[in-house]
Amino acid sequence: MREEGFILVTGATGFVGKGLVLELLRRGYAVRGTVRDLARAAEITSTLVRELGPEALERLSLVEADLLDDRGWSEAFDEVGRVAHVAAAIRGDEPRDQSLVVRPAVEGTERVLRFAEAAGVKRVVLTSSIATVGYGLGQTTGRRVYTEADFTNLSGMRYTWAYCVGKTRAEQLAWDFARAHGLELTTIHPGAIIGPALDAQGSISLDLVIGLMNGRTPAVPSNGFSLVDVRDVVALHVAALEHPAETAGQRYIAASDYVPFPEVARILAEAYPDWAITRRDVPDWIIRLLALFGGPSRQIINDIGNEKVFSGEKAAALLGRPLISGREAVLATARSAVALGLVQRRPKKAGR
Repeated sequence: MREEGFILVTGATGFVGKGLVLELLRRGYAVRGTVRDLARAAEITSTLVRELGPEALERLSLVEADLLDDRGWSEAFDEVGRVAHVAAAIRGDEPRDQSLVVRPAVEGTERVLRFAEAAGVKRVVLTSSIATVGYGLGQTTGRRVYTEADFTNLSGMRYTWAYCVGKTRAEQLAWDFARAHGLELTTIHPGAIIGPALDAQGSISLDLVIGLMNGRTPAVPSNGFSLVDVRDVVALHVAALEHPAETAGQRYIAASDYVPFPEVARILAEAYPDWAITRRDVPDWIIRLLALFGGPSRQIINDIGNEKVFSGEKAAALLGRPLISGREAVLATARSAVALGLVQRRPKKAGR
């Protein structure tokens, strides 16, 4: 076991959090993970035992802690030397009450930073999002490349959505807190996180692929995504934790190539020719109309009619290698979904 104390990973049962706990244990670190309910501990421990063997659990400690409650956080930070704040409230829909997503993001980040500072922890890695980078900056048409120098302007957006608001306010709070209290902060900004799932718990973001395979996504909008494989998101968190001198005070966009949604469908249809992959298009005007009334369309309306490209060059330089391509991330998602029984083949209808 390494001697630097625990690395705290919040949201240890999540898609990224679980992968990060796994990789840190694989590297020999002692890890403490937070979960909202210890009754869910088996979701992570069974996966870790399968991947690493039972001895890995000797270096794992799980603590119950909620982003909206002070209880449990003092215990969570006991003997902790570094923290990766990964936990977030992620929903597949757009809530009428944005505070259901915004409060855990903002108050949760403040709570984690406050307890970190009280425990004498200086090194913090925060999972942010490209949602805090490329919105409200005047782009409505055409192609634009965004870098870590860009920061979302919520007041410049016609349509906000809860995740964007929460993540943006949380990151602003984090940088202000870090400057005021001398914390060594690094932020990681993933695009749409897909890639291989470790178990059947998966992630809402995997529906980008799974929904096309099982028909839950009935039609495909024209917009695209800057995709990132979860393995690269985990690798960037590890690199930031291990190299504070290089990464403290820095933002890193975790995104490979920009892939239009119809191209995701084409990749899947090519790889699974006997499956009825959703290929029907949704006209842009329908998305724009639906966005007037809120709902899921609000989550993509800002990407309709333009091409937002998020540069992963800085992240690739940190890792010393290219990021996994969007195509491979899509295929890896599909392979794991099939292997884990998250999706079953929908046979094509005769003549199609």
